[in-house]
Amino acid sequence: MHPSPSAAAGRPSTGALLHRFANPGRFLRLSRWLFPLLSIAAIVCLAAGLGLGLFFSPADWQQGDAVRIMYVHVPMAILASSGYAALALCGLLSLVWKHPLADLAAMEIGPVGAVVTALCLATGSLWGKPMWGAWWVWDARLTSVLVLFFLYLGHIALIRAFDDPQRGFRAASILAIAGVIDLPIIKFSVAWWNTLHQPDSITLTHAPSMAMSMLVPLAISFAGFALGFAALVTGRLEAAILEHRAQQILTRRAGARA
Repeated sequence: MHPSPSAAAGRPSTGALLHRFANPGRFLRLSRWLFPLLSIAAIVCLAAGLGLGLFFSPADWQQGDAVRIMYVHVPMAILASSGYAALALCGLLSLVWKHPLADLAAMEIGPVGAVVTALCLATGSLWGKPMWGAWWVWDARLTSVLVLFFLYLGHIALIRAFDDPQRGFRAASILAIAGVIDLPIIKFSVAWWNTLHQPDSITLTHAPSMAMSMLVPLAISFAGFALGFAALVTGRLEAAILEHRAQQILTRRAGARA
């Protein structure tokens, strides 16, 4: 059976729903209480997770105290890929559904994601020096994450490269979607190639291979960094919307005086 015309007319389309929940005014009302909530939750989780991980969790029998770098490195690695996936989603929403906030969100996610990826590479080098005897090796996992960092930088540059903002948004959206191919390479590089990077300790198909005394602080640290990432993007997007509105007001006033 097909739905009646009246029922179909009363049911909002996917595009309509996306636009409804992406209204800038509605987002500003939401961000006024969401931003402080995310910020406080991030600080609490980071204090608890990093405190437990750096000072109370046991040293690894093989890696010693160098293993404590993972409480920063692992969350940064996950958020680097997750942030780029969000960037690509914004590009898709912009190109297909003309999402009102997708382009502004992509503009604000890019710098945060680039910093996170840089921290992932930096902490990976700190971890690699005592483990591999070198700050950097052209390992498949490391190289693919470096490519991700350059994709972030390319997106940041491209979205601001045109006098017409819409051209920049469109070009950056295409780059973000095309760059998604790097994410499965990062994820499965350890399995596909013979690399120095250790296999994933946490997977969806097997029980974690680390002790709970390490896993719990790691999970809390990741929650803190993820909440912090969300808080930064929310705050930046709120500021971008207000700046965009201020520019529109100034442009209208300039036009009226002319």
